[in-house]
Amino acid sequence: MIKNLFVCILFCFVVNCLLAQDNYEIQVYGSETIKAKHTMLELHTNFTSDGTKQITDGELPTNHVFHETIEITHGWNDWFETGFYIFNTIGDGGRTAYVGSHIRPRVAVPESWHWPIGLSLSAEFGFQKAAYSANTATLEIRPIIDKKFGGLYLALNPVLDQSFAGPDANRGMIFSPNIKGSYDITKKVSLGLEYYGSTGPFFKYDPYQQQQHQLFVATDLDLAPNWEFNAGYGFGFTNSTDKGIFKIILGRLF
Repeated sequence: MIKNLFVCILFCFVVNCLLAQDNYEIQVYGSETIKAKHTMLELHTNFTSDGTKQITDGELPTNHVFHETIEITHGWNDWFETGFYIFNTIGDGGRTAYVGSHIRPRVAVPESWHWPIGLSLSAEFGFQKAAYSANTATLEIRPIIDKKFGGLYLALNPVLDQSFAGPDANRGMIFSPNIKGSYDITKKVSLGLEYYGSTGPFFKYDPYQQQQHQLFVATDLDLAPNWEFNAGYGFGFTNSTDKGIFKIILGRLF
């Protein structure tokens, strides 16, 4: 009964909130940081099956393009890690290029504190070329809250985005929540929903069709202790959102 209630609450929140994350790293973060003296290497592969087909605000179209992101994250101790991203795109019409890079330090409440929820905070800063993102210098503040209830997992990332160069530079912080709910079908396989949204500035929300709303049906596979696998297909619901994206995240802990 409790599990069903949580699933219903999550679904209603996902569908009704005025809530995307750009299509290079499509992931709802869990609160746990990388183990001390370990390094996680991840490859994010995203293919836009139904995206933009015209140049918009100087940005190249996203339709039928691959986004390949290399993420390297090192754990320094039981509460601090640093991640580094290399964004790339592969497509016809001059759309194959190195796009940009970000760096992301993150701190977390250690498990040894035995808090009832997982809690961490990351700050991601970097640049990207204007042809692929009109906002070329950005900062992302990402609080991360999660909790496991038996086989049910819930995660909330109420993200704030700030642009320092580009059309959003003077708009203030953009509210871009990410939400995930999944359930363990077996010990190795979980299925769930992931939501990515962007409403515009706090309390001055953009018109609905200018907002971004994406819902992914996704799976996580726990095939080995040092491997990570996530895959899903996402649907966009507004004019400002790519309508179809397939994503795969493959990670290896060293």
